[in-house]
Formats: sequence, structure tokens, C-alpha cells
Amino acid sequence: MVKILVLYYSRNGSTEAMARQIARGIEAVPDNEAVLRTVPAVSTVCEKTAADIPEQGAPYATLDDLKQCAGLALGSPAYFGNIASPLKYFLESTTELWFSAALSGKPAAVFTSSGSLHGGQESTLLAMMQSLIHHGMMIVSVPCNEIALKETKTGGTPYGPSHVADDHSGISEHERAICHALGKRLATTALKLSK
Repeated sequence: MVKILVLYYSRNGSTEAMARQIARGIEAVPDNEAVLRTVPAVSTVCEKTAADIPEQGAPYATLDDLKQCAGLALGSPAYFGNIASPLKYFLESTTELWFSAALSGKPAAVFTSSGSLHGGQESTLLAMMQSLIHHGMMIVSVPCNEIALKETKTGGTPYGPSHVADDHSGISEHERAICHALGKRLATTALKLSK
């Protein structure tokens, strides 16, 4: 069984909903398992500690989760066109994985959600890619022939799935399809590379 890590931060639930849809796409490919993980919030006023296990949602990610995965889907809300601080903080703790090249050669994909139409989705996706490229990961995009990518009136980019959460309507049908397509592509790529 090939394990694909779906690592995300979500403050209001939209990025988590996308993570779950990507996980469904991953698990639609035989011999693949999606492992959902999140990161704790970061305090802006003092050193903050979090319980080892969150009260709800996915468990917190560890460096071992990254070492053991065959592929990675990384998701963050878009805050002023950039990665959410909690996810960036976690990524900044991965130096030992960079020194050992533990992620080099593994496939990776990115996804995001923003609170407004012009919330910096594509720049957030590109910012996440930078960290993954530094680790030597291979970026997997949304397939260019994905019909939902051409028909969507809500979210979706060639770089990775996206969602605008300003109307609180939830993930649209097209956004779900784009998430599934990316999950399937990531899983299929990881499976081929693990042989």
C-alpha cells in the first residue's frame, strides 16, 4: 500500500474540505492510502503549545509522516497571497529532511482556499511549490484535460485546486472534481515511482 500524505492547515474548514476531497481521489486509485494530517495554530503573542492530539480533525503532522510518505498533497489558506503561518512554521522545521534528501524524488501537489475572489490563490500555490522544490520533490499539477478545470465558475487552477470561501457555499461540484483529479494523478504518479 502506497501512503500519500495530505498535509494542510485550515482555520475555517474550507481547506480541510478540499483535503478530504483530494484524499478521496487518492483512494480511488488501487493500492493507495491517503493519510490526513494538519498542523497546530501559531500564537502571535507568546510561545504556544498544543495538545499532542487535536480536539477534532486530523492528527498533527510529524517529520516521520513526511519521511514515510510516497507523495504529498500540501494545502493552505491564502493569506494575502501567501502560505498560512502555521503551515510555513511547520515547513521551516523540515531542515533535517532537506539535509538527508528524504523527500527528494517524491511527487507533490498543492491546493488552496481564499476568502475572496482575488485572495492570491495562484501566488499561494507557487509559494508552497518553492518549499517542495527545495526539497527536490516533483510537482504534479491538475491534468490539463480535466473538464471541470475548463468549466468551473468558482475555483480551480492548473497549478492546483482552489476555492473561494467568501459565500460559505462549500466546495462546488467542479472544485470537487478538480480535487479528485489531482488526488488520482498524485496517487498514480506515486505508485509508478514506488515500483
